[in-house]
Amino acid sequence: MAQPEPEHKKIFFENLSGAGKAIAVLTSGGDAQGMNAAVRAVVRMGLYVGAKVYFIHEGYQGMVDGAEHIIEASWESVSSMLQVGGTVIGSARCKEFRSHEGRLKAALNLVKHGITNLCVIGGDGSLTGANLFKEEWSGLLSELKEQGSIEADAVQKYSVLHIVGMVGSIDNDFCGTDMTIGTDSALHRIIEVVDAIMTTAQSHQRTFVLEVMGRHCGYLALVSALACGADWVLIPEMPPEDGWEEKMCQKLSANRAGMKRLNIIIVAEGAIDSSNTPITTDYIKNLVVRCLGFDTRVTILGHVQRGGTPSAFDRILASRMGVEAVLALLETTANTPAYVVSLSGNQAVRLPLMECVQMTQEVQKAMDEKRFEEAVRLRGRSFENNLRTYKLLAHRKPECELPVSNFNVAVLNVGAPAAGMNAAVRSAVRVGISEGHKMFAVNDGFEGFSKGQIKEIKWADVGGWTGQGSSLLGTKRTLPAKHIEKIAEQMRKNNINALLIVGGFEAFLSLLDLLTARGKYDEFCVPMVMVPATVSNNVPGSDLSIGADTALNAITTTCDRIKQSASGTKRRVFIIETMGGYCGYLASVGGLAAGADAAYIYEEPFDIKDLQANVEHLTEKMKGSIQRGLVLRNENSNDNYTTDFIYQLYSEEGKGVFDSRKNVLGHMQQGGAPSPFDRNFGTKISAKAMQWVTKKLLETFRQGRVFANSDDSCCLLGMRRRALVFQPVVQLKPETDFVHRIPKEQWWLKLRPLMKILAKYKTSFDVSDSGQLEHVVRNRPLESDVSAAM
Repeated sequence: MAQPEPEHKKIFFENLSGAGKAIAVLTSGGDAQGMNAAVRAVVRMGLYVGAKVYFIHEGYQGMVDGAEHIIEASWESVSSMLQVGGTVIGSARCKEFRSHEGRLKAALNLVKHGITNLCVIGGDGSLTGANLFKEEWSGLLSELKEQGSIEADAVQKYSVLHIVGMVGSIDNDFCGTDMTIGTDSALHRIIEVVDAIMTTAQSHQRTFVLEVMGRHCGYLALVSALACGADWVLIPEMPPEDGWEEKMCQKLSANRAGMKRLNIIIVAEGAIDSSNTPITTDYIKNLVVRCLGFDTRVTILGHVQRGGTPSAFDRILASRMGVEAVLALLETTANTPAYVVSLSGNQAVRLPLMECVQMTQEVQKAMDEKRFEEAVRLRGRSFENNLRTYKLLAHRKPECELPVSNFNVAVLNVGAPAAGMNAAVRSAVRVGISEGHKMFAVNDGFEGFSKGQIKEIKWADVGGWTGQGSSLLGTKRTLPAKHIEKIAEQMRKNNINALLIVGGFEAFLSLLDLLTARGKYDEFCVPMVMVPATVSNNVPGSDLSIGADTALNAITTTCDRIKQSASGTKRRVFIIETMGGYCGYLASVGGLAAGADAAYIYEEPFDIKDLQANVEHLTEKMKGSIQRGLVLRNENSNDNYTTDFIYQLYSEEGKGVFDSRKNVLGHMQQGGAPSPFDRNFGTKISAKAMQWVTKKLLETFRQGRVFANSDDSCCLLGMRRRALVFQPVVQLKPETDFVHRIPKEQWWLKLRPLMKILAKYKTSFDVSDSGQLEHVVRNRPLESDVSAAM
């Protein structure tokens, strides 16, 4: 169980009062899924700390027009908006705000309401406008005083305007942030369309050319190409070399010759060639038809990418950032610059707004001046890694150019199936082949290994695996200790020089078994690495596991539908049971994403008094305008307070106010196609693991054989806060609760107070881990290779 921090290390925001402060929130520029979650978090957190909170409808236009466009927000006014796409408070581009007269009107309208704290959700143009407004603020107030529009004491009282920004943009084109609000949801829309198109393309042996958004940034095109295994991608940051048309046609033709029945080409709307000439979808279609004669279709996704409900990731990102924005506003002083709040890996950060804007503008300048490699570098390490990984996996080198290593590497899945496992295996196989290894696939985990279910796997064998759910290799929970001698025999028989295991807690236990077996069997004195993959997200040494995001989206989508089923009926509370074993990650983070009122987990013990308090809290809310309640329970949270018990308790105690329903989600959380997040996380973490294997093989090859018996040759590759880290499994033993199969310390427990605050509970919130001011640098040494896993 997670150990609480010593009290003296905690700083609680009870010391940060919002009393007497007024905060306004607005959305500006293009809409993005998740903006409503951010607005909801700002409103509820602001009210929680005692501030007045205002909506500014229709963005800067509403600020200029004032009157009914600036409305005080209540707790209930943001109910039922978490799952809604777009922005319910409206967004409009405002020419008037670009003029001095427009900003003067806006300043007067803010002063009338006593607003000196502004939370702006938008792109770089909206945030730049906010910064200019802040810089002009004192001058604007002086001018208003001279006009007689405000009194002299108002100039003194409202002398400083504080600005905090959150980036809402599906393009993910803002430097300094790992992910902008809306990007993950846009990727969901793209991948849903691509997966659907691939089935019809397969049937008719067609080539599809898809245009995705990204006039100045190729992130959506690049990451969706990585997520679906596209044959070719064209982005503005890296125009193709002269003669690309012939190379692309050769690639498409070779793939068809390799028994592939379809081709997918993804084009960013701003794609250009090396002469800065636009590359259109029609040009590509005509090229393929003319040169290859393939039946080719064009699909332009357009505003579909902006629509629909926000993904679990975007809801969590926006909720965390909304809370962080309010904390930042409470801590600002007269000398504090305008901030942007964001995430780097799992860590909240605050960055000077204009540093981010200037870096973003530098990217465009580099592209305009044809310094494309510089543009890619300025986009950040994550963008570079995405591009490098795509090239590595999509374009196979000719046999004559491949290094010859003479090493045999086996890949297997261990534990329960998780969406994204196949993407990880595909990545490992193709990177391994690119590095000259002979790759072997093991079916049915260590049980299959002991039976000799092992065979060589080629480049084309893993084509189309990225979007497949579950485990195509087959996976079992069987640990190797049971068949250790037979496994050693198979290792010897197939001359296996390294192992890459994709799996959950059982995979971690398996590595410990193999490490112990090295004393008796030299066959296990080889480099071994594990990539965490489990919906439970309970593997020590990693903040995230492949498959957990897909499960979260399944939970969130189901909760949305369940809550919607009560629309128009009497007041109702739903009790939902999630998977996870003893790990409460899915219940807690799923609860935050779905807007739950409570989430019961093993790591946070609860008793009958807590259950009664929750019922009373919901009863009080239901007497108002709230009509639906949502309670999540982790399957092993308590032996006695079962889902049935909690359902019966709520049913009995809620009589006359609300009725209750229960639902056990079960294995639907493990099924389905992997989310874009899991596809890319699996792809990139597995590629990094295979590169580590190559390095270790070269280091440990002596006298004609591989011999690796040190602790650092048996590692788990995990995401820790802001970096991917290789950790010897033996060093993770003290960090592990083996009885309950969970890490002793779990980062997401710090998110639980957010869920409670947003559900109107009074609770303590540790702000010692809140964002600290950092500066934008071209390559942060600790920047996450995963960019929050993407």
